[in-house]
Amino acid sequence: MLRYASDFVRSRDGSIVPVFLMILVPLLLAVGLSVDYTSAVQTKSNMQNALDAAILSITTLPKTTTLADREKSLQQSFAANGGQGSATLDSFVVAADGTATAKASAHYPMPTNFMQIAKVDTVQVGVTSAVRKRPALVQTTFRVTKVSGYWNKTMTLYGTKFGDTVAKPLMTITYTYNGFGDPKGYGTAIVSTISGSTTTKVQQQVCTTATVKNFNSLPSGAITQTSGSKKYVTTCADTFYPANGTGAVIDVSQMDSLYLQMDVPSGSPKVLKSNDPATSNRLYIGTSNTTMPEVATGQTVDIFTAVPCGQTGYQAWEDGGNPVPADVSNADFFYTVQGKCDFNQRPSNTVLTQ
Repeated sequence: MLRYASDFVRSRDGSIVPVFLMILVPLLLAVGLSVDYTSAVQTKSNMQNALDAAILSITTLPKTTTLADREKSLQQSFAANGGQGSATLDSFVVAADGTATAKASAHYPMPTNFMQIAKVDTVQVGVTSAVRKRPALVQTTFRVTKVSGYWNKTMTLYGTKFGDTVAKPLMTITYTYNGFGDPKGYGTAIVSTISGSTTTKVQQQVCTTATVKNFNSLPSGAITQTSGSKKYVTTCADTFYPANGTGAVIDVSQMDSLYLQMDVPSGSPKVLKSNDPATSNRLYIGTSNTTMPEVATGQTVDIFTAVPCGQTGYQAWEDGGNPVPADVSNADFFYTVQGKCDFNQRPSNTVLTQ
């Protein structure tokens, strides 16, 4: 076969050889251009994916991280994800409300193969990426408003730090029934923050119930109940530690996940969790004491989104004494929760914008 091709090229008969050579060069250039173009497209796609992953990764760094350190981390992530060339962090800005925006770019002089015939040794491949990260919960304040029931119970806020796998308690609200015999049952609730092995009491609510002949001249905030011929009046007194305190103020800025757990030793079920689809429907979340829809059966609750930023939210639990679904008036464990939002390291708050 090679001998025939050689004879064809050396042949002086006719003019087919010059014509063939004239066609061959542009044909090779066209094929080469196609091959190099396909390679450039694939390289750009790989670089884009690597840059997107890199810019997302630097939004999980602490707010105090310098721009230089963020860029170094960006470059390391870009290379680890198969990005070619050099990556640059063009900007990273955290606004006053905690909203973060960032832009990055990457460039690579991709060597060509066939295009070198036309003296084109490299093709510049460039990509850009941008993200926006909304503010997220960094602090919560829990405050008891009313707890009742004949069953003792404890609600605990658990949090898992970034990089950890085990959730730890951050706050507890412990309730003890005082045994006054009134229909709803009122007692003492103690709110405490937890830091490692240290527990600090921040609020105590003591409710006292007495029988009365009538409901005349009731003190402010009194709770009235009637059972047969008996009338009950309950008054609750709150004490804060320190005296000007607002409840359990908890820093959750380093938490990757949060959930609430209600332990009711006499209840059924005995353990209720906001992140358990089987028991989360005993939690109520709303905007006032009376406007608190029950969590739908089969759902899990993201505490980061269940706590409002800069305003008071209302939550309650049905501890197991009544079947659900049920109106919030059947609940026994009422409290308010207020959130403070700012820049947060949680990756789920970040979206690509470019």
